[in-house]
Amino acid sequence: MVEIKNLTKVYGNHRAVDNLTITVEEGQIYGFLGPNGAGKSTTMNIMTGCLAATSGSVSINGFDILTQPTEAKKCIGYLPEQPPLYMDMTPREYLTFVCGLKGIKGKMVKEEVLRVAQMTQIQDHLDRLIKHLSKGYKQRVGIAQAILGDPKLVILDEPTVGLDPKQIAEIRELIRELGQNRTVILSSHILTEINTVCDKIMIIRKGKLVACDTPDNLTRTMLGEASLSLTIDPCGKKLSSLSEIEGVLSFDQQPSEKDPGCVELTIAHAPDADIRRAVFQAVAGLGCIILSMHEVRHTLEDIFLELTNPDAPAAEEAEAPAEGEENA
Repeated sequence: MVEIKNLTKVYGNHRAVDNLTITVEEGQIYGFLGPNGAGKSTTMNIMTGCLAATSGSVSINGFDILTQPTEAKKCIGYLPEQPPLYMDMTPREYLTFVCGLKGIKGKMVKEEVLRVAQMTQIQDHLDRLIKHLSKGYKQRVGIAQAILGDPKLVILDEPTVGLDPKQIAEIRELIRELGQNRTVILSSHILTEINTVCDKIMIIRKGKLVACDTPDNLTRTMLGEASLSLTIDPCGKKLSSLSEIEGVLSFDQQPSEKDPGCVELTIAHAPDADIRRAVFQAVAGLGCIILSMHEVRHTLEDIFLELTNPDAPAAEEAEAPAEGEENA
């Protein structure tokens, strides 16, 4: 759906996007993550034809955004971080106006406005002034204009920023619905949102892609190890033999502050190893009592902080499914 090759954008001495190459596959929801200034918004603006690149190319559904802008833009629906709304219009007037911009004419205009209004659940508010709508409904109107004409690619920049929890849940569900029959690229600083909504996650730093994978694969493999946390009543026994269990990488034992006489164990293990049964059997074999046991899994926040650490070396290239972008 999207092919970005060797994309570079330079502002003076600042390289906002750095020789970026991405492939975004059709029919999936992609999440863009990166710290402020990483290149997300710059890349999205270039993808949508709102900004010219210094060098490189962007192809949307086979059409070059520079040399075939009309054909490429017909495939794109775009919601910027600040929805481009006219506050003194009603949603019906605004969506009708956007239909004209997108080349939707005649009887199709009324049908298309009703279709996107129903998809975004704003049909009961079509004749209210946009300035009188809540923040959540303004976002819905913004998404409605993005999906006019049924584009194959929908790009959403921070679609839930400033919304209350109920509105966020509703917009997330709408994004999932959009992703059922089109490609969606979602930029957000809300990591739980990316984790729950997206099929794949792309993390960029300094204009370069540093990771691209499914949320599960990222949390399982990016930081190299997982750990098991236990509270054990050792009943006077030594627990050092637990370090010999297959798959265990390290073993730490500390007195428990919450349970006097007990110990807190942290057992690091390979991310693809499940050592819970072996640990349970070993503890039971020693005649000790497990009071609690749970896996400590790395979160997307852990991975984000690790990969966007400014002291880490910049990645030259990450796995092919997609690359780059900036957050201005």
